Amino acid sequence: MTSIRSGLIRQHNSLFILLGRIVDVIVISVTLWAVLDMTFKSWEPLHTWWLLLAVFDFQVFAEFNGLYKGNRGISFRQGCKQIFISWACTVVVLIIVNHFNEIITPLNQSAFIFWCIAAPIELISWYIISYSVIHQIRRAGRNSRRVAIIGNTELGGQLENVFKKEDWMGLSFVGFFDDRKTSRNKKLHRYLSGDINQLINMAKDQEVDIIYISLPLKAEERIKDILSELADTTVSVYYAPDLFVFDLLRSNLSFIQGIPIISIYDTPFYGVDGALKRAFDIVLSLLILMLIAIPMVIIALSIKISSPGSVLFKQRRYGFRGEKFVVWKFRSMSVSEDGGQVLQAKKNDPRVTKLGAFLRKTSLDELPQFFNVLQGCMSIVGPRPHAVAHNELYRGQIQGYMLRHKVKPGITGLAQVSGFRGETDTLDKMEGRIRYDLEYIRNWSIWLDMKIVLLTIFKGFRGSKAY
Repeated sequence: MTSIRSGLIRQHNSLFILLGRIVDVIVISVTLWAVLDMTFKSWEPLHTWWLLLAVFDFQVFAEFNGLYKGNRGISFRQGCKQIFISWACTVVVLIIVNHFNEIITPLNQSAFIFWCIAAPIELISWYIISYSVIHQIRRAGRNSRRVAIIGNTELGGQLENVFKKEDWMGLSFVGFFDDRKTSRNKKLHRYLSGDINQLINMAKDQEVDIIYISLPLKAEERIKDILSELADTTVSVYYAPDLFVFDLLRSNLSFIQGIPIISIYDTPFYGVDGALKRAFDIVLSLLILMLIAIPMVIIALSIKISSPGSVLFKQRRYGFRGEKFVVWKFRSMSVSEDGGQVLQAKKNDPRVTKLGAFLRKTSLDELPQFFNVLQGCMSIVGPRPHAVAHNELYRGQIQGYMLRHKVKPGITGLAQVSGFRGETDTLDKMEGRIRYDLEYIRNWSIWLDMKIVLLTIFKGFRGSKAY
């Protein structure tokens, strides 16, 4: 939610958000005190450091996860998940700090463990109680606000579905109002409750509390006239620009000298997110390389003995921002193609060696790419890099194909664990892969990366076209 003041768009703040922060601090503190009392331990200066570090970290991670955006914008399940994730991250930080500077003595380990388990239970329990109370109050018709939508549009229909489905938000839907009697979406025609002048009169009579304007972007003058009329009322007005006419990729709101800017195509890896992604790649790559060092040596020797040629296969690929880099793989073919025309491997491909067929089937040929990750050319999770020749072929056939290069290419990806692995001998298959690649970029989070890594470890790459 946003409000307009002095020409600037500011984040909506609420006393309830501040109250929620204070209650969380109290719950964490009281839980620690109770745990120490139950384990017959007196409060020491060390415990104060526990508490201060935990409270600070939890507030940071909760803000990062969007827990304090306002209770009308967060569902019950989402809120519980955000609390759990925020506390889990807090515990990880405490353990890391303890590794370098001991703040958890052996005598206090049991109390620390109990606190780590009890705190999220208490936080979620309090959240459930407060959520249930607010929900019941709103269902009884109190603390609810009457909402109307200007614009018989598809976006308006989506807003209406949210208001009606998520009754916990406390928003009572009044109806659609538009001067146009018909809509491009015929399904929305039956929802029309009146024209805009009728709604303006209702606003003046205080029969509605909130108005959402969902008119098309081209209706600028019309919107200005409506806002001018509504300025003579006390109703809250929000504009929902129909940005879904664009194929949004990691859209967000930013400001340039107070001017609101909405990104249409962007990378998710700026600032903290970029540093977090890079740290994840470096730490996990180093751990994996230590585990696979001996198997990699065995594979290299086997390739050298079984067939003539180099151990590594090197090929130019498009990476982040479309910049070319050289990808490393264990050689699995008798040839190393890297020209203007590169043929994909097919079933029973004569170019694939016997050992190479096994390496490709098990994805062991990809192991050297962990060095590409340490170089910074690749990430562990991301869209798979394609040969330059394939990029030039498909970028003219698939809309949005090059948007996959808004992030670094990966060793594994959402498309690969979803069955789009191996040969893409038809345009439909490549479109399916690109669809998952773009979905990954839109929905990226460090948790999604972890999920994809775990799926790769326990299920492997899914798909029968790995030749």
